[in-house]
Amino acid sequence: MEAGKMTLDDVARRCSFEVLVGSELLSGRTVAQVFASDRMSDVLASAGAGALLVTGLVSPQSVVTAHIADAAGIVYVRGKRPGPDALDKARVLGVVLLATPLSTFDVCCLLGSVGLSGADAHRREKLT
Repeated sequence: MEAGKMTLDDVARRCSFEVLVGSELLSGRTVAQVFASDRMSDVLASAGAGALLVTGLVSPQSVVTAHIADAAGIVYVRGKRPGPDALDKARVLGVVLLATPLSTFDVCCLLGSVGLSGADAHRREKLT
């Protein structure tokens, strides 16, 4: 497997994330990078395709944004859980939803420790 890329199944298993929606999609998704934000406009402007979105925003808006941005999936942090509307939207749009009690910082550190990098690192590589 290419450095910095792994399947969403690998990520979920290695980081002990709970799968809320999309377990059947995990092995077919490659995580290219990590992008953490609660501002969905930032996700649309800066997260690349295949990014794993780390957020505390549990509204249906986060699901729609992940779908539009072609994200690999969403990790909801701090024990937050999306409501029925967001869960239904994720099922319809095919967006994988994961959850963890960890903070955004801890999740980003954990994802970095398994070999993933942030979206900004990928942008810097393209500039050099």
